Amino acid sequence: MLPYPQIDPVALSIGPLDIHVFNRFLSIGPLNIHWYGLMYLIGIGGAWLLASRRLNRFDPTWSKEKLSDLIFWLSMGVIVGGRLGYVLFYDLSAYLANPTLIFEVWKGGMSFHGGFIGVMLAALWFGKRNGKSFFQLMDFVAPMVPIGLGAGRIGNFINAELWGKATDVPWAMVFPPFSDPAQLPRHPSQLYQFALEGVALFLILWIFSRKPRPTMAVSGMFALFYGIFRFIVEFVRVPDAQLGYLAWNWLTMGQVLCVPMIIGGLFLIWLAYRRAPAAPLAPTA
Repeated sequence: MLPYPQIDPVALSIGPLDIHVFNRFLSIGPLNIHWYGLMYLIGIGGAWLLASRRLNRFDPTWSKEKLSDLIFWLSMGVIVGGRLGYVLFYDLSAYLANPTLIFEVWKGGMSFHGGFIGVMLAALWFGKRNGKSFFQLMDFVAPMVPIGLGAGRIGNFINAELWGKATDVPWAMVFPPFSDPAQLPRHPSQLYQFALEGVALFLILWIFSRKPRPTMAVSGMFALFYGIFRFIVEFVRVPDAQLGYLAWNWLTMGQVLCVPMIIGGLFLIWLAYRRAPAAPLAPTA
């Protein structure tokens, strides 16, 4: 069994700060900066850096400022879509009973599949405003998305959340009592997802997209392999307590949401190679 590294979820605490305003002192803070929030920033920053390397290949007329605009709106899609997706897919009754909980994002509750829908809507809107098709943008950003996914899973691990089922594998971990009162050795499923959704998916997409590919092919590869990887990890990950298993004592909501991604990914790849040859783009590193 491996020891769980005790990492304070708060990366940095600032304040309290006393500010003199209109002959009065106002105390602000303390402001706590959490690792989970920093992981979002790391993911967004990493995606921007990698996207900037391929910007000339995507569109030589685009500036770094336009790329920043794209990343900003896609990030908004992730945050808003991720939150609303969790509300709709995982705990709708609780949020309908108390709608103000929707805005308490610091208490957790984000859905990848909701964030994915948010990104698609943001890409559709941004593409129409900037003369790009939906799949041109999605093919461009898809290889960068695993950076954010991997960073987010590290944030989950630091928060000691979304852990796996009890197990006796040599690399099992016992998570802190505040997270797991049962104190059982468990699969560190967050690290499995980091390895698959972050590292493996990034390598697959980055290498695949180095050569010219027909439109929709890279997007299809992303949907296909993310769906496969997430479906597999769900077998060892404890489902959300409010949902449990949906059927057969093993089917989770995450797996249900991955099925259309897998089917859609296969369809996009088939359609991409059936409709058009590879676009005439120069390969890059």
